[in-house]
Amino acid sequence: MNFGTLQDVETRGKTVLLRVDFNSPIDPSSNTILDDKRFREHIPTIQALEDARVVVLAHQSRPGKKDFTTLQAHAERLERLLGMPVTQVDDIFGSCAKKAVRESHPGDVILLENVRFSSEENLTMKPEDGAKTHLVRKLASMADLCVYDAFGTAHRSQPTITGLPYAMKTVAGLLMEKEVSMLSKVFTSAPKPVTFVLGGTKVDDSMAVAGNVLANGTADKVVIIGVVANVFYLAKGIDIGEPSRNLIHNLGYDGEVEKAREILAKYSDRIVLPEFVAVKENGERREYSINSVPKDCPILDMGTESIGTISDELKQAGTIVMNGPAGVFEDPDYAAGTFDILHAAANAEFTVCGGGHTAAVIEQLGLEPKYSHLSTGGGACIEFLTGKKLPAIAALEESWAKFH
Repeated sequence: MNFGTLQDVETRGKTVLLRVDFNSPIDPSSNTILDDKRFREHIPTIQALEDARVVVLAHQSRPGKKDFTTLQAHAERLERLLGMPVTQVDDIFGSCAKKAVRESHPGDVILLENVRFSSEENLTMKPEDGAKTHLVRKLASMADLCVYDAFGTAHRSQPTITGLPYAMKTVAGLLMEKEVSMLSKVFTSAPKPVTFVLGGTKVDDSMAVAGNVLANGTADKVVIIGVVANVFYLAKGIDIGEPSRNLIHNLGYDGEVEKAREILAKYSDRIVLPEFVAVKENGERREYSINSVPKDCPILDMGTESIGTISDELKQAGTIVMNGPAGVFEDPDYAAGTFDILHAAANAEFTVCGGGHTAAVIEQLGLEPKYSHLSTGGGACIEFLTGKKLPAIAALEESWAKFH
């Protein structure tokens, strides 16, 4: 990756725009932040800019959502985590924002208002067009340098993500640098053999990742679990029962069955599927071979025998990339598959988790210290693993070439 980092620039006494991703679960009724993991991940970058005037750009949710709010609660949480005052300005690029930045001193931290309150930020556009927006031109005029640290939004092409790097010198923050470095390692220098575990309900994403890592030889094995596994069962002509079939249809994934069939035709020797599943029958967990699932029972987890088989498979791996649960882990009766697989994966030499729900479960289980890297970006991480260059990375490279 040919972009600049904090080590490549002088920030002392400078005014620095810092684009972060503080987008967090919020209780809309009390405006309380329920999980501050994303804040904590950005703290090292903010601390590394202690000699600069730091102007933080962040968003919360998007227009039309219940948790689309101001960043007042975010400023309070950031202040608590940093242990120092944070000035929250309820303006993005108007006279109030300019005045706050102008009157700040090195060491100060200012949090501007939710950048998605500006309509331009909600548009997807080419970086060169983003650079011409009022939002970017006004923000760029306030600072000497921009630091991009929001890996969680790196797969989007919006003004403060890809437009700012085209308008001014922009380098990667510590979190962005860490994410790209750790995820790149999967493709370059990860201990062999490499096993991907793909599950959850985002079938199209998992299918794209599986296709990429099997085709380019990154993955030696791909373990398929969760709803993704149900699509592969259908591709093999297995009757998974009406409730599980309906779920795939309702999620809009009927078209993925043919993709699964193509992947199986090429790489069946490198794909591992659970042979036993757990269903809900008369309100209780019951386990069956995948070839004898009752027609009216939903598949909600993998079976105990398959948990053992797949755990043994993971013991052979040098690197494991985890993305998505094995079943409805929120229900204790159907959590065993997810929990046991996460425990098994934790013992590999190098283990990466693709963020989202899986990362939250790893934290709940106290396994975080055993994982090499928990990504902060669900969608961005997945897109990275499909082999695409993320728009924010391309913009950072362009910025370094242009302004270096």
